[in-house]
Amino acid sequence: MTAIKGPAIFLAQFAGDEAPFDTLTGMAEWAAGLGYKGIQVPTGPSLFDLEKAAESQEYCDNIKADCEKAGVQITELSTHLQGQLVAVHPAYDELFDGFAPEEVRGNPDARTKWAVNQLKCAAKASQRLGLKSHATFSGALMWHLVYPWPQRPPGLVEQGFKELASRWLPILDAFEEAGVDVCYELHPGEDLHDGISFEQFLDAVDHHPRANILYDPSHFVLQQLDYLDFIDRYHDRIKAFHVKDAEFNPTGRAGVYGGYQDWVNRPGRFRSLGDGQVDFRGIFSKLTQYGFDGWAVLEWECCLKDSAQGAAEGAPFIADHIIQRAGKAFDDFAGAQSSESRNRRILGLKD
Repeated sequence: MTAIKGPAIFLAQFAGDEAPFDTLTGMAEWAAGLGYKGIQVPTGPSLFDLEKAAESQEYCDNIKADCEKAGVQITELSTHLQGQLVAVHPAYDELFDGFAPEEVRGNPDARTKWAVNQLKCAAKASQRLGLKSHATFSGALMWHLVYPWPQRPPGLVEQGFKELASRWLPILDAFEEAGVDVCYELHPGEDLHDGISFEQFLDAVDHHPRANILYDPSHFVLQQLDYLDFIDRYHDRIKAFHVKDAEFNPTGRAGVYGGYQDWVNRPGRFRSLGDGQVDFRGIFSKLTQYGFDGWAVLEWECCLKDSAQGAAEGAPFIADHIIQRAGKAFDDFAGAQSSESRNRRILGLKD
């Protein structure tokens, strides 16, 4: 029977300049030592070179073998930073330029072309690694319009999604050719940040089969969205899963928008697993009910707890929540063979 795989961990928040966090092999060994079975890998020349991976099966085979030797599998590659740069409103140019290589900074058109190529390389690299899903962001042309003041002109949102779709359709087609799902993390700051915005994007890309969701309940807690109902509505498009906790404690001074406060002082903030308000029992139950068989990947982001403690606690937490799907109904022992004639008798009908 299908079951959620895990535990796994997203490496982005742990990568650094000192061993073991300065190499992919070092981080793979570190993760395995904590009890993780999988790693979600951020992409960049220092850890995983997408352009080289797209060109070289040997490069991918060697990385895959090194990770497996360390005791983990690669669950997905991540292009969150590159995906963000597929669509950037000019107001954010300077802030997001730091996500791009120096040669395209200050040149939005060149930066976008670089990002699109990175995503296409990610499709091929994922195929070479034998992966089925890919984690990314959508980017945003309309985030500055999220609150309708001043009024949005009629047709503006539709035009925004049309432009976003035109940038993503060639990428989605590349992932279709590779046989890999693009999983957008629905996230404030992205044009794809909740169910409705995802639906609008789906319409704009003609419901492309590779346009899917990375489910992360923490972002829905901060938006005050029903994250369990979300699974009921969109389970057929959920192809990746970040296990991340959060809490929302509004006051008379601040709510969803947070008053420009630092994370530790915001009413909505991310927490280590088990320290927040997310109903993970409910989430794992619903994902199991709908047959999700992807990886449960810890994304650690906490404004209070040290990362080493959060990582150490994450693997057993996830393992404790994974449900081994039942192979038969609990009341099968009371069943009996049946036939149409017997069913008719039970219903009070004549043979």
